[in-house]
Amino acid sequence: MAMAVAQHRESSSGSINKHLCVDTGKYVRYTAEQVEALERVYAECPKPSSLRRQQLIRECPILSNIEPKQIKVWFQNRRCREKQRKESSRLQTVNRKVSAMNKLLMEENDRLQKQVSQLVCENGYMRQQLQTASGATDASCDSAVTTPQQHSMRDSNNPAGLLSIAEETLAEFLSKATGTAVDWVQMPGMKPGPDSVGIFAISQRSGGVAVRACGLVSLEPTKIAEILKDRPSWFRDCRSLEVFTMFPAGNGGTIELIYTQTYAPTTMAPARDFWTLRYTTSLDNGSLVVCERSLSGSGAGPNAAAAAQFVRAEMLPSGYLIRPCDGGGSIIHIVDHLNLQAWSVPEVLRPLYESSKVVAQKMTIAALRYIRQIAQETSGEVVYGLGRQPAVLRSFSQRLSRGFNDAVNGFNDDGWSLMSSDGAEDVIIAVNTTKNLATSNPINSLSFLGGILCARASMLLQNVPPAVLVRFLREHRSEWADFNVDDYSATSLKACSYAYPGMRPTRFTGSQIIMPLGHTIEHEEMLEVIRLEGHSLAQEDAFVSRDIHLLQICGGVDENAVGACAELVFAPIDEMFPDDAPLLPSGFRIIPLDSKSDKMTSHRTLDLTSSLEVGPATNPSSGDGSTSQGMRSVLTIAFQFPFESGLQENVATMARQYVRSVISCVQRIAMAISPSGSSPAMGSKLSPGSPEALTLAQWICQSYSYYLGAELLRSGSPGGDSVLKHLWHHQDAILCCSLKSLPVFIFANQAGLDMLETTLVALQDITLDKIFDESGRKSLCADFAKLMQQGFTYLPSGICMSTMGRHVSYEQAIGWKVLAADENTVHCLAFSFVNWSFV
Repeated sequence: MAMAVAQHRESSSGSINKHLCVDTGKYVRYTAEQVEALERVYAECPKPSSLRRQQLIRECPILSNIEPKQIKVWFQNRRCREKQRKESSRLQTVNRKVSAMNKLLMEENDRLQKQVSQLVCENGYMRQQLQTASGATDASCDSAVTTPQQHSMRDSNNPAGLLSIAEETLAEFLSKATGTAVDWVQMPGMKPGPDSVGIFAISQRSGGVAVRACGLVSLEPTKIAEILKDRPSWFRDCRSLEVFTMFPAGNGGTIELIYTQTYAPTTMAPARDFWTLRYTTSLDNGSLVVCERSLSGSGAGPNAAAAAQFVRAEMLPSGYLIRPCDGGGSIIHIVDHLNLQAWSVPEVLRPLYESSKVVAQKMTIAALRYIRQIAQETSGEVVYGLGRQPAVLRSFSQRLSRGFNDAVNGFNDDGWSLMSSDGAEDVIIAVNTTKNLATSNPINSLSFLGGILCARASMLLQNVPPAVLVRFLREHRSEWADFNVDDYSATSLKACSYAYPGMRPTRFTGSQIIMPLGHTIEHEEMLEVIRLEGHSLAQEDAFVSRDIHLLQICGGVDENAVGACAELVFAPIDEMFPDDAPLLPSGFRIIPLDSKSDKMTSHRTLDLTSSLEVGPATNPSSGDGSTSQGMRSVLTIAFQFPFESGLQENVATMARQYVRSVISCVQRIAMAISPSGSSPAMGSKLSPGSPEALTLAQWICQSYSYYLGAELLRSGSPGGDSVLKHLWHHQDAILCCSLKSLPVFIFANQAGLDMLETTLVALQDITLDKIFDESGRKSLCADFAKLMQQGFTYLPSGICMSTMGRHVSYEQAIGWKVLAADENTVHCLAFSFVNWSFV
């Protein structure tokens, strides 16, 4: 029996250590010198099986008179004590967090009780007013909102006047953060719990859009304030933040006048800017406060000319209240209260600027998540791939997001200008001839002779869950992307070669490999490297690899995140991937527009056939489809291309055609994803002249039984809707093809789609001969006459090809005719591939 870990005791003198040996039932004694020597060995080699440990023990004279069993006992006890200390420390940390969270919940409960009491009083007052004066109105819902226009008569250049504004801002912010100045309601879909990032509430009664959050963060208050004040580091929509002036407030605090520019999320609305006062101070209870509000004056700011492209938005008293916790960490309260001037955008986009849920996702929740991310990285809880440091990966994500926002907005002061057009173009072409992808390393910097061209467009989508669409675009790039265009961009960045696409013909093998680098703590954003495999078609370098590497971020793929936008942004990179690699981002952004998109949605898969899970769910008021009915979202696409001055017109033509092609593909995919699109179980047709999915499933099973004398489905004799479900989840790959001269696939179950690595939408572009290799096609031709004559045939084991170029082996394939309801007409041919697997 192995030595068991037992008690550890010390004598009163402390010079003798005793360990109980379970095998002998006796205590083993160690001197202080022996213990010191054993500690040195353990510190260098803690693993029991280490050969180095055995060598150190043999080389230490003081340990030579101790039996190996006794040394083993000491090391076992040493590991036991270390585990106990770690567990004790972990439990203490958890206990402190639970105590702090309990305190936070008690305070939140007290605040809610006060809010209930206030609402009861307001309700009684309103009833009394209605009874005494018919038609009287109560504006109490706006009583707590004080707009910055009230300060228009104050001298903003007078420090005393600014201090007065700062003190009022502090009072109003605290009344929102911990009081009842605003009627907060819990944000849908953000239930508090032990795993949640915080407690979130929104207001729909106050002027503008307002969000409140509170949470527990394992960082000190000063560190949190430092992070949050650096808004461009965590707020992806923040283009710039400039401190115009700063002076002490006289009470230990500071007052800053700040000019902030934010990006517009789409091409259909102008960007916003803010001219604000920020007040940082400490309270008597040790809490740290950073509060902010807008100052009056539409033209105010350090650079009025730069503000010409922006609409001046308004920040009502907002900020951060950070309180230290006993034992470390902080409790943070955040309030974001904005008036985004929705009147200045097209009516269809106004819900985007009037939604507190959108502001919550983009600002408030993003701030808390970023702080928690920093806290976990600081504690070493987060591990990233390829040996990259967290700060480097964050920098890549921020640079991708910023580069995409720059492309979408195309600000004049960045050097962007629009190419002339007839005004009816659906794709906007902008050119930047001053763009320089400079990095800290001059070797990696790229200065293009001509410049960079951006093709961008925005469009409305109906009944499409943004998260589902983005996940599909990420996982099925070949459905919408042109490999030659990717090859052009990648080659231009790597070798400063501006050859026009088509001069270097390349064949895409269909293989896309996703290599994850890291993700945020709640997986709401992923950073990854994409490798696209390709080979040149030129004879002189036919064996030269043309692989393309893309750095990509994918965010907003959680369907239950209310009000969140979904993004897929990528940029070609060199395979060496230096930390300061130049990036030229392109991609997609999909933003839900109205309240209907804020409903909780159930899980949907990416195979465009998730409705098969629910059978004939044709009732629009039930099932998964109801959550997307009436949903509207805006899709923004922006693609950037480097060019040489002589090729600007050619690249512009190519970019315009390419973006239009991408838009067409995305529209086709969106129609398939939409519950009202071409999903078989929703009652639509698989192809022109085809029956519904349920009917086809019944024909497949009945014909199999007729010709082969056996049941295709092994689960008894299911009837009705369950036939489709059992066929869809059958372990063998089942595919159906038409009876044309060149058979085309019209249906496949889940295993069949997995085997071909495709979707129902793309399935109808695949012919039967494409999936077989040369020997497989010969075997099929030999047995095809037999199939048509006797109604079925067995194909021997062989190899077929997926649409991604991968080899698939199968033990046996069975082919049979699928008869229609009259049992005389052959509708299609079915094939079942038994025990298939990727080679």
